[in-house]
Amino acid sequence: MDKSSLRYDLEEQTFLFTLGIRHGVGGIKWAREQWTDIHQLLRSSGSVVANGIEANNAVSKPDFLFRIRTLYKESDELAHILATILKISLT
Repeated sequence: MDKSSLRYDLEEQTFLFTLGIRHGVGGIKWAREQWTDIHQLLRSSGSVVANGIEANNAVSKPDFLFRIRTLYKESDELAHILATILKISLT
């Protein structure tokens, strides 16, 4: 697998991930008390894409690994925010 196909896959996958989040959020009427969580969810999903792009443009292997770790942390944060929103919505 060459570097250009890896670059495409990472950026494409993170983009599709963020697009899925935005489509999911956009189709629901949210209560006012959920707006802050939704805003944070959208910001975190954008950070996932940004860190995927930054990882592809890394200047060294340690830089790449740092960006991937940051991407993982943002994804983990996003999962917690989403779980909070879903739990509140279902109660």
